[in-house]
Amino acid sequence: MDESILASLRKLLGGAATDYNYFDQDIMIHANTYLANLVQMGVGTPEFILTDETQTWHDFLGDDYPPNRLPQVRSYIYMQVKLIFDPPASSIANEKMKEAIKELEWRLNVEVDPGIVNS
Repeated sequence: MDESILASLRKLLGGAATDYNYFDQDIMIHANTYLANLVQMGVGTPEFILTDETQTWHDFLGDDYPPNRLPQVRSYIYMQVKLIFDPPASSIANEKMKEAIKELEWRLNVEVDPGIVNS
């Protein structure tokens, strides 16, 4: 969980070297939108703002969020940013990504709902 949010998004979005930072500002703008959405759903640290490469997934999620759920959060942020930053050329791939996002939103909501017992 100590991996840099920005570095991991760079890698997922471009697959290039994680030190290529030309698009960092664009990535952070979009990532912050969806990190804020997660906070509204009850996932993450309130008032968290991604500002640089030193911030980790742990900084966003805090100590209370189960580490085994981190892949869901990473996938959610990646797919949301991807749809804006570099959307799939295929309309079918675009729709499949939107469906996956909706499912992740539902699952993350279930994860943090205090009325549901999670294991």
